[in-house]
Amino acid sequence: MVGVALGIVAAAILGVPALAQPPASPAPSVSPAPSPSPGLAAPKLQAVETAISVAMHRYGIPGLSAAVASGGSVRLSAGYGLADVENAVPAGPLTVYRLASVSKPITAVAVLQLAAEGKLDLDAPIQRYVPAYPEKQWPLTGRQLLCHQAGVRQWTEEEFRNTKHYAGLAESLEFFKNDPLVFEPGTRTLYTSLGYTLLGAAVESAAGQGYLEYLREKVFTPAGMETAGIDDVFTLIPHRAAGYQKGPGGELFNSALSDTSNRVPGGGLVSTAEDVARFAVALHSGALMKKETREQMFVRQRTRDRKPTGYGLGWAVGTEQGRREIYHIGGQPKVSTVLYMLPDTGQSVVLLANLEGMGGPLLEVARQLAEITEH
Repeated sequence: MVGVALGIVAAAILGVPALAQPPASPAPSVSPAPSPSPGLAAPKLQAVETAISVAMHRYGIPGLSAAVASGGSVRLSAGYGLADVENAVPAGPLTVYRLASVSKPITAVAVLQLAAEGKLDLDAPIQRYVPAYPEKQWPLTGRQLLCHQAGVRQWTEEEFRNTKHYAGLAESLEFFKNDPLVFEPGTRTLYTSLGYTLLGAAVESAAGQGYLEYLREKVFTPAGMETAGIDDVFTLIPHRAAGYQKGPGGELFNSALSDTSNRVPGGGLVSTAEDVARFAVALHSGALMKKETREQMFVRQRTRDRKPTGYGLGWAVGTEQGRREIYHIGGQPKVSTVLYMLPDTGQSVVLLANLEGMGGPLLEVARQLAEITEH
């Protein structure tokens, strides 16, 4: 089921249309928890909540938190359904979810910040910053890692369902650092979370501090992201959502155990939907980087033979109804996630759900909510 979400991202990277996901069996309708201070007009708020309720019913999503931002502020932050089905805990604005691959744009911002400061050369061999990663049959760079053209392999299913706890990024390099590259960098694309582990290690080297410490100082604090952090399975995280998967007949089960410490920069962060929306606001406003630096991330990259892909530097990039759109979706045990932005207006939609395999549907709902709340 997780493969559906990753397939959407992979399709974006390759520049080909993603396959639509068939609807799952319907679930009982849920009553949305009210937003503490909605900034949307009543008709738009009702339309948003109707769209979310319909999607949750259609796909049987137990719990979901949503945030919508425009005009430089978060205008809606609310929860719907249950964050924990077994204990009947409602989802709300404070519910914390795994971000899965929505972690990648956050890591990309850190990398681009350091590049703008002259501390990290995107086109230098990655071993300049991560000497623990052996030289390969071809050189690879930070830029190629950001756009999934470096040839680093993706995780195996066993690694994806990992239950070993890794103490830090250096340790999480160990299980793949000696593997050869799958292809010559720049010649094709292969979506890989392991490549972002290398980028996280490069951030630590270039910044001279730990990955989380850097994010807290340069990303989370400037953006006002008070709940963002690392998805540590041993840490007590208030309001953390439980996670679920569907069986063959549509029945609900608890998600399998999974420790994301083997891929933190590419899929191991946690946050609320509202704080992810604050990240989007800070990125658009210039609080995290200058506009010129930000725009580098939103340019569709090309392979060496000049074929365009659907991925920029840390973001899927495309057009929808004639407008530029950037986004990232995520899928792993416990969650499906999407961060959707219209970069020309700064409008953003964040949807975090505690059901696996919903990346494609959430992206379509995010587009729908963006259209509802555009003006």
